[in-house]
Amino acid sequence: MSPDLLFWLSLIVKMAITAGFVLAATLTAERAGPVIGGLIATLPIAAGPAYVFLSLDHNAQFIADSALISLATNPALPVYALVYAGLAQRWGLAVSLGGALGLWLILVIGLQSIAWNATGAILLHAAVFPVCLLLSRPLRQAPIPRLRIYWYDIVTRAALVALLVAAVVVLSFSIGARGTGVIAIFPIVLTSLIVILHRRVGGPAAATVLANTVIGLIGFGGSLLTLYLCVVPLGPAIALPLALATSVGWGLAVIGVRRLMYYR
Repeated sequence: MSPDLLFWLSLIVKMAITAGFVLAATLTAERAGPVIGGLIATLPIAAGPAYVFLSLDHNAQFIADSALISLATNPALPVYALVYAGLAQRWGLAVSLGGALGLWLILVIGLQSIAWNATGAILLHAAVFPVCLLLSRPLRQAPIPRLRIYWYDIVTRAALVALLVAAVVVLSFSIGARGTGVIAIFPIVLTSLIVILHRRVGGPAAATVLANTVIGLIGFGGSLLTLYLCVVPLGPAIALPLALATSVGWGLAVIGVRRLMYYR
């Protein structure tokens, strides 16, 4: 088998595996309500498989450098979610999503031009997330009607995420660790949620799910920090599961705290 054919076959397999993860996460998120749905949507559904497959083609230092840039640009994601949630109260899909994506792109261009270290990235999180949590609070409680799930919505979302993973894997050889770290966390899952929910249940209801993702994105940032800190000393085989466990553990902790508050 030629090397080119082997590369493309392996890429197809990687895309198929990613699509399977997205299908499972989508079905769970859209049946679980806005809080749990928002937490599931911020699990590393796209970035996780991307980093797994990157680890097969690059050394641990490349993964660490990419994870650091992903960590530094992660604070742009709650801003993206919050801008959409705010605009969606009054405006249609094109304006709300366009405004959120436009601001996300501006922020990412500025953030990726800075020479980051872990301390600076953590301080940025500490500055951005409390503000976003405060501003998103009144937007997290709108009722959401029962959503009928169509098979083509799920397939389309899975295909988009699989294409993103393929782009990360292919482009990583030419754009380097910094560029890879940025595109690895492009908000493809959140964007697909917006497109589907806004058309189905309206802007305010869709905004509720996006507003709840701000909490989950803290855990996503924790998973990126874990990957950055652990991948060189421990290797990808240990660092990647630890990163996933960090994100999942954060989500479970948030659910547990909410239940304790509910029953008090």
